Amino acid sequence: MIQKKNKYSYINVPRSENHGTRTYDVNGIKLPSVTTILSRTKDQRFLKEWKAKVGEKKAEEIKNLSSKRGTLMHKYLEHYVLGKGYEDLTDLGQATKKMANKVIEVGLTPVEGYFGSEITLFYPGLYAGTTDLVCMHNDMETIVDFKQSNRPKKREWIDDYFLQSAAYAMAHDHIHGSSIRQAVIMVCTPDLYFQEYRIQDHELRQWKHRFLVRLDMFYKMRQQ
Repeated sequence: MIQKKNKYSYINVPRSENHGTRTYDVNGIKLPSVTTILSRTKDQRFLKEWKAKVGEKKAEEIKNLSSKRGTLMHKYLEHYVLGKGYEDLTDLGQATKKMANKVIEVGLTPVEGYFGSEITLFYPGLYAGTTDLVCMHNDMETIVDFKQSNRPKKREWIDDYFLQSAAYAMAHDHIHGSSIRQAVIMVCTPDLYFQEYRIQDHELRQWKHRFLVRLDMFYKMRQQ
């Protein structure tokens, strides 16, 4: 359990998914999710090559397993942060619990308190999304994103992770008048290999600008 800090007030925003497009209903306006924006504007060549290599059926199996594992890991971590119990006694659930515990033991040690867990953030009229954790991490207000991965990640592979966190930081600052200085990506594999990537201050601002480029691309694509 991590101590709750009541500095910011967050609201629940209904979300829906239709044909692979996730939207959030903010004051009657449906805003596209950050993940949808990034998915629609990314280079799909690597994904297509991977599917061709492993086959469509195998690719779908891997995708579904990764999705289930990611959902379970997030549930374990959210309940830990909130000080609530959670248990899944399936083989996958127990394996994923070990991954969550690894993140807790290594990744969450520097967290001094949290403002919100699994909260909706939005930039009015533009986009919305759900961030895993907003907290104090090494004395800095921080966006934290938890990721499961089938294998270790290289920094140059996770641009979209940084863009996603930068978008959340920008929305948080705009709505709540905060000054998020850092984003931390915590990655764990099924064999319990933990990785952490951070972007701070100037680098975080650079990723915000890069996200705005993708956002502009997304809305131009919708007009075509």
